[in-house]
Amino acid sequence: MSELPLDAYYGLTQIGEVAVSPTGDRVAFTATEYDQAADEAVSSLFVAPTDGSREPHRLTSASGASAPTWGPDGDRLAFVAARDRDAEKRVGWRDRDDENEEGDDEAAEDAEGEEGDEDDDDPLGNGDEEPKPQVWIFDLALGGDARQVTERDEGVAGFDWSPDGDRLVIESRDPTDEESAYLDQVREEGGPIETTRLQHKVNGAGWTDDVTRYLFVVELDDPESDPRRLDDAYGGGAFEDLAGMEPTWGPDDRIAFTSCRLDRPDDTTVRDCYAVPPDGGDAERLTGGDLSHGALAWHPDGDGIATVASDPDDPPAPAEVYLIGTDSDDDPASLTADLDRTVARGGEIEWVDGDIYTRIADESHTRLVRVETDGAAERVFEAQGRDRAMAGFDVADDGSTAVMVLSEPESGTDLYAVDVADLDASTEADSLRRLTRVNESLVDEFAMPAAERVEWESDGWTLDGVLYHDPDVDPADGDHPLVVAIHGGPMSYDEPVFSFGHAALTSRGYLVFRPNYRGGTSRGREFTAELTGEWGTAEVDDIAAGVESLADRGWVDPDRVFGHGFSYGGIAQGFLVTQEPDLFTAAAPEHGIYDLRSAFGTDDTHVWLEAEFGLPWENPEAYDSSTAVLDAGNIETPLLVMAGGEDWRCPPSQSEQLYVAARKQGIDAELVVYPDEHHNIGDPDRAIHRLEKILGWYETHDPAVEAEE
Repeated sequence: MSELPLDAYYGLTQIGEVAVSPTGDRVAFTATEYDQAADEAVSSLFVAPTDGSREPHRLTSASGASAPTWGPDGDRLAFVAARDRDAEKRVGWRDRDDENEEGDDEAAEDAEGEEGDEDDDDPLGNGDEEPKPQVWIFDLALGGDARQVTERDEGVAGFDWSPDGDRLVIESRDPTDEESAYLDQVREEGGPIETTRLQHKVNGAGWTDDVTRYLFVVELDDPESDPRRLDDAYGGGAFEDLAGMEPTWGPDDRIAFTSCRLDRPDDTTVRDCYAVPPDGGDAERLTGGDLSHGALAWHPDGDGIATVASDPDDPPAPAEVYLIGTDSDDDPASLTADLDRTVARGGEIEWVDGDIYTRIADESHTRLVRVETDGAAERVFEAQGRDRAMAGFDVADDGSTAVMVLSEPESGTDLYAVDVADLDASTEADSLRRLTRVNESLVDEFAMPAAERVEWESDGWTLDGVLYHDPDVDPADGDHPLVVAIHGGPMSYDEPVFSFGHAALTSRGYLVFRPNYRGGTSRGREFTAELTGEWGTAEVDDIAAGVESLADRGWVDPDRVFGHGFSYGGIAQGFLVTQEPDLFTAAAPEHGIYDLRSAFGTDDTHVWLEAEFGLPWENPEAYDSSTAVLDAGNIETPLLVMAGGEDWRCPPSQSEQLYVAARKQGIDAELVVYPDEHHNIGDPDRAIHRLEKILGWYETHDPAVEAEE
């Protein structure tokens, strides 16, 4: 087998957001590519016909794009970007030398028309400062570059079209003069951080402040007019910097949004749904102040709003689909309470003929479900099978066409279109068609892993996981080295997906085992609750039992088992190396928490920790029993401990504690901290460096390699 070179990561393309045009003939999507020269990720905007008649064509290339949203006429496409102009294409999955040779191809014509604008004037006077995210609109009927339609000093965080397409509602921070002065001294002069907020930091957003977010209405036909602020449409809440207000313009000419206006908005994750007239006036609260609502979607007739909501006081409870009446006297009703399955992370709501489609987590699988307003729910799209994951989904307004993002381990993650009528097909959907092959060159040149599901028993439960291996390797041949890759969350799950990291490992001879341990989602509330408030218990037993099962089959060399995992995958490794010191030959816990008491208040999850464990000064035993570092005297495993220097979800001080505890006892350990990285993998150079370090750590401590030497 040939090893996948790690610098091939620069050739990777990852599909993001998807938006189907109102009549279903086109789909817009974002794709993240990597500029090797600048060593950064760039999110670009593309459009493709849903009949599969030609390849996607690029609309943006140089400065990033997000939130593609079609206007109601189907010819205009709005998006958010922080850009001066789209000067030249820098990245792409096609050969750069051949990019503009297809002069008579519509895609090339569109790209050349956009990139030919060499006007150096900064749109709407952004000056020499770094541009802030603004709304831009392409008119695809007229052609040409996008037109900037907002100019907010603090940028735009979210937006939606009015039903007639002549206005936008946008979400933007609106600081007072005093607040602006504070922001200037912090951003430009490196002044002190001053805050009185309980939620004083948020991962990825940094230190918080008191600036209020509002909704504004933008008149598209009058670009000289100032946006009109809706004074009672303001935000609030602990994680609003991440969640936003989700402005959604309804067909009855009211705008729905989310906010938290409780007495202590930073001490809860509750988000209520409000509705406000676009001309201003009072905002009406439509929900009861007890759930966290999101993913708002108006009924096409304006008769209610569907949301995805969860109970902040009941951590293992599934996120459910709720129907909210448009009158505050109507109580929101859960439509999926009897399903006992959570809406998948990032799950969207799509109305079709009075029914709702959404993605759910179901038996270690992300799949589609149709929900009726009386609460009846039916699993659909059997044609997906269990060997690929659904990472995104959208439907045309006319209900004709659906587009989904399907991820398959060996062939990539791509867009597929299907007639909505075929979602009910029992086995095959005849109209299913592939629209993209964004990683075709990578997949053609290098072997991607094969994947199979495996099962084992643990504490009376039948559990499952995914085992990845090189397609030319039969796991049953025996005595393979194993990487145990543990998912984060822990309220998440693993299913077969396309992954560069998996391919890097399997092409070097490793089997990659991703166990679905208790505490994860997809099997209902009882399964998730097994780990709630009791970290370091069920997952330790389940993961160890899974490894033992593979060894008992003769597939795995028990002396060559390596730990791998990010976030809760790092946390779980902390418990495994302190409770099962003989399990791993070496381990690489990344971005984890190993001391719950010291994490409280230094991370951004005090609300979640209180809901699960109580307060540390009131219930110290719960915190201590879920703290791995207190058992650090048991560590025998060589540890590569990795962290982000600005990770406010799992602060780097946590990784330092685990590292020092290991080194203090003479255990071989190394600490790697990426100074400006958040709770993520980072830019391409760091993604590659991370893989180099992990692979090197495993090789250094592999007894088979030592024997060869």
